[in-house]
Amino acid sequence: MVIFYIVAYGIIHKRNVYEDFIKGAKDGFQTVIQIMPTLVGLMVAVGVLRASGFLEAVGRLFGGLAGKLGFPSELVPLVFVKMFSSSAATGLVLDIFKTHGPDSYIGTITSIMMSCTETIFYTMSVYFLAAKVTKTKYTLKGALLATLAGIIASVVLAGMVS
Repeated sequence: MVIFYIVAYGIIHKRNVYEDFIKGAKDGFQTVIQIMPTLVGLMVAVGVLRASGFLEAVGRLFGGLAGKLGFPSELVPLVFVKMFSSSAATGLVLDIFKTHGPDSYIGTITSIMMSCTETIFYTMSVYFLAAKVTKTKYTLKGALLATLAGIIASVVLAGMVS
């Protein structure tokens, strides 16, 4: 229905829908080429952090504090990785599900947290680069606050379900 709507809208407004589509596809391809180095850099960085054991060290470092706040220490690395890469976070989620199970308390927190937090640094670097946005000071603060709210909501909601 959406495709038919777009075509009908273009015809009504006397636009060459096909040429507009081709122009948009070319612009989109150029955007992909512009952001590709950023994407590759983020993926490599997350891969290095994960392979080096840095994420486990971060989990141990912040795990005690997280445990005192009622947040499972096993999820600390996931919180940090999710801010950079959703696909890398998905790999950690699968590890958590294998260890604790998807229906466990930790598995439920993980599922909720993955759906209500954002890949902050990925989104800011890729989309802001493409849109040439340079002033990100308040965006970062707001995104970190929203992520914290998502994490808290995940714990609260998982506690209600369990």
